[in-house]
Amino acid sequence: MFYFDKNDDRVLFQDIRSFETTLCDGRTFEVDPDIQADFTNMPYEDEHFSMVVFDPPHLLRNVGNSKFADIYGSLNEKATPKGYQHIKYGALYSDWRDMLSKGFNECFRVLMHGGFLIFKWNETDIKVSEVLKLTSEKPVFGHISGKRSNTHWICFMKK
Repeated sequence: MFYFDKNDDRVLFQDIRSFETTLCDGRTFEVDPDIQADFTNMPYEDEHFSMVVFDPPHLLRNVGNSKFADIYGSLNEKATPKGYQHIKYGALYSDWRDMLSKGFNECFRVLMHGGFLIFKWNETDIKVSEVLKLTSEKPVFGHISGKRSNTHWICFMKK
């Protein structure tokens, strides 16, 4: 997680997952959301939040039995994510465009007018330009970060 204080009462952490596991390097990894819900169908009233951070899964991999299977896993439509990257970050399937489009719609639905949506995307598998086509909203500004400059932080402001 990227917030400074998990216990900050201004922060509500939502994830569809809730689990604890040991990663292949021995570290414990836990997903313990305040609200367990799907970002395509959030349980909040319209215009509920002044800021929303949208950090959806970004990995779309099918590496079979390659040397990367322990990192990324081998996914098909029914496979459970097993590689540590998919366990940590979740996984996208063939319906990723529909899922992310619904996610953007939900984020803007629960966002107040004048509120900010911070969208985080890593271009490991899918270019940010392809993802931004999934919303009619236009970003205000963005920033690229990460070792390989693959991570995009994009800010939208709801009119």
